[in-house]
Amino acid sequence: MTTIDADAQSVQEVQPAAEAAAPAAGDPMMIGLPSFIVGSVALGLVLVGYVSAAGVGASLAIIGAATGLGLLIAAIWAAAVGQSAVAGVFGIFAGFWLSYATLVFGLLHKWFAIVEADALHTQGLFVISWLVVIGMLTLATLRLPIAYTALFGLIEIALVLVLIGTLQQSAGTLNVAGVVVFVFAALGVYLFFNSASQATGGKALPLGQPLVR
Repeated sequence: MTTIDADAQSVQEVQPAAEAAAPAAGDPMMIGLPSFIVGSVALGLVLVGYVSAAGVGASLAIIGAATGLGLLIAAIWAAAVGQSAVAGVFGIFAGFWLSYATLVFGLLHKWFAIVEADALHTQGLFVISWLVVIGMLTLATLRLPIAYTALFGLIEIALVLVLIGTLQQSAGTLNVAGVVVFVFAALGVYLFFNSASQATGGKALPLGQPLVR
């Protein structure tokens, strides 16, 4: 009996320590989605002409400090709690937004020694590269609820429009791209409401069936 009691006492002592050592859970979406939304709104306002073409850097404070950093934090959080797919998505978009801010800062301040004649195709190179990655992400995540597929698909459409508008220097096409950005930002808001509802003890919102099972 003494041995059994001693073993039971040891288990009771170890159990709280194990619980304390267990990684914190939670939902990284609660940081990642608002970070994504605010950057999208800022970019959309630039694309629809809320600021002049000379004010293209107006969105960079939000995109760099809030969106890029927020998504990076969300990616680290997701990885820490074992949500590999979520970490991958947030990590990809952190890379997109941070590289966008770096590109615009670099072109404005001539960091990369890019001559004026190459500036247009430098922007095209950036958008084409991310078109490939976001397209890859869209196809690789078809097992997610269709709301996420729609989000990634809209981002892909917006990038195509930005590419066309940039290379053709078409303000009208860029304006349409801005509208698409607002649409996927609104979808991001819906996804955030889903996460916030569950985080506050409510029910999940319908996100649709995945295209691939």
